[in-house]
Amino acid sequence: MTQTPSAGKATRRIPALLGVGPIVVVAAITAALGYQLLKTSSSAATSSPLTALRTEHRGALGETDGVVPDGVTVFDDEIPAVANLDPELLEALRQAATDAADDGVEFYVNSGWRSPEYQNQLRREAVSKYGSEDEAARWVATATTSAHVSGDAVDIGHFDATWLSEHGAEYGLCQIYRKESWHYELRTDAIDRGCPPMYADATQDPRMQR
Repeated sequence: MTQTPSAGKATRRIPALLGVGPIVVVAAITAALGYQLLKTSSSAATSSPLTALRTEHRGALGETDGVVPDGVTVFDDEIPAVANLDPELLEALRQAATDAADDGVEFYVNSGWRSPEYQNQLRREAVSKYGSEDEAARWVATATTSAHVSGDAVDIGHFDATWLSEHGAEYGLCQIYRKESWHYELRTDAIDRGCPPMYADATQDPRMQR
C-alpha cells in the first residue's frame, strides 16, 4: 500500500523551495553588477587624461569641431574627427585596423582632427586641471602647434593601442610621447627603419616650441 505524504510535510517544503529563487536572482544580479563595474574600471584605466575634459564641454562644442561620440572607429567617414584626418594617416590606420581585426581588435577613436576652437578649450581646461600653463603643456598643445588641429594625430582608445605598439611601425604608425600610449602619428620611414625614439612628453617635442 502506497502512503501519501501528510499535508503538514508538503506545506513545510514549499517555503523552503520558494526561498531558492530569490537567492539565485540576487546572486545573478550581484555578479552582473560586479562584471559591469570591472568592465567600466578597465575602460577608464585605459582612457587618456583628456577623456574627462572632452566630456565636460560637449554642450559647448559639437562633432563639427572634432568632438568624438562613443564607439567611433577609423572607418566612420561621417564623423569629422575621422574624415578630416590627413589622408595618408587615415589610410595607414585603416590598413592596420583591417589586419588587427584578424586578431579580434577594433580601432576606436578617442580623438582625431580638432578645430582650433576645440583645441583652445582643451588647453584652457588643462590649465585649470593641472594648475599652470607649463604643466598643461605636457598634455595639451596650443591650437597653433597641435598635430590634432592639422589632422596629423589620432588618439586610439580602449586596448587597441596595445596592438599598435607592437605592430604600428609596419604601417608607419608611431607612438610619439612616452606619457601618451594612445597618441599616434604617421612616420613613413618607420616601415623600413622602425619608429624614432619617443619624447618624454610634448614639452620635449621641437614642434611644440613654435
